[in-house]
Amino acid sequence: MDVQALREQFPTLRADEPLTYLDNACVTLRPDSVINAILDYYTKQPACAGRSPHRWGTAVTQMVSRTRRKVGRFIGAQPSGVVFMRNTTEAINQVASGIDWRDGDIVLTSDREHNSNLVPWLQLERRGVIEHRPVPSLPDNSFDIEAFTDACADAGERLRLVSLPQVGNLDGVEIPIEEVAAITHDHGARLLVDAAQSVPHMPVDVKKLGCDWLAFSMHKMLGPSGMGILWGSDDALNELEPRTAGGDTVVDASFSGFEFRAGPERFEGGIGNYAGIAGTEAAIDLLSGLDMGEVQLHEQRLNRIIGDGIGGIEGIEVIGPQDAAARGGVTDVLVDGCDVHDLAILLDEAGGILVRSGFHCVNSWFNARGLDTGSLRSSLYLYNTEAECRHFVDTFTEIVNAIR
Repeated sequence: MDVQALREQFPTLRADEPLTYLDNACVTLRPDSVINAILDYYTKQPACAGRSPHRWGTAVTQMVSRTRRKVGRFIGAQPSGVVFMRNTTEAINQVASGIDWRDGDIVLTSDREHNSNLVPWLQLERRGVIEHRPVPSLPDNSFDIEAFTDACADAGERLRLVSLPQVGNLDGVEIPIEEVAAITHDHGARLLVDAAQSVPHMPVDVKKLGCDWLAFSMHKMLGPSGMGILWGSDDALNELEPRTAGGDTVVDASFSGFEFRAGPERFEGGIGNYAGIAGTEAAIDLLSGLDMGEVQLHEQRLNRIIGDGIGGIEGIEVIGPQDAAARGGVTDVLVDGCDVHDLAILLDEAGGILVRSGFHCVNSWFNARGLDTGSLRSSLYLYNTEAECRHFVDTFTEIVNAIR
């Protein structure tokens, strides 16, 4: 993988003095091709898909269908299972609101969930619809498969859904989804995978994973904001009631009734984000030309530089396994004696380094441990370099030593 050639495709990285961007778990940079695809939609064919037969409408309809196929191919799926959503959050909420819950149903999650894969279940629990049970992780935040197996057994026939991240945004730790899927299905339950931090960074094939639904966001993989994907197997999608009804989600409607479409369009209420879909196609095209396994190894190599460089500093505690490879491209640290928000600002001002500070939408993990200061997280992507990582380590070390 030619990282320097990739960097030339990003306007923000072609600046005379580019910043060191290490906040990729939040949102990635966008390449020229994505920006141009969005601009082309608005300036060349700003029409609706699936409605108007004129040349612009036909072109947009073809673009939407083509993008659906490409997204499906990227995750090893058929296009019939690919639903365009706003983001991972909306996709998870579609599953949460679309299932016909039974009295006493149990939903299992991990104990280190992003709010988007926690609050929807807490909402249902508050309304008395389900019971939510978090499965405790091992001390280093690795997934405890024995605890999960026991939790499934304890839930018994009441287990309805398991909803887990393939890779955690807090620490980059991967969960063995294939093994989880087998156990989940042995108990007659469905599996929803939050893949927001996996699809952008590693090879993902839904057939191999064995999950029923999978959700991810394009803004974390070079694509535009406001675009996400919900994939589901045919039978799993057919189980869901659409969350947003109207527009072209139906085949027909009258004052006495309506009939939903059979395909993914039944979940895509109203006019679509066609500019976003155009940008999605461009992002998928770029990533499809890369070896995602090589992308994963590249991030792990760089993460070792960061982990080894700052993990040994007194008062710095790395969240998750000490082995950087087990954290993918994420190094998230608790910092004793420094305010992490001040530290993030100083990294920006002193070194042009952009990282995230706070609770990373995983408030429950921090609250369960009585941590009210948050952490500082660096997160890598395919365009980051060794030089950037060493610059971060040197600047971080200098600032921490200076302000203590």
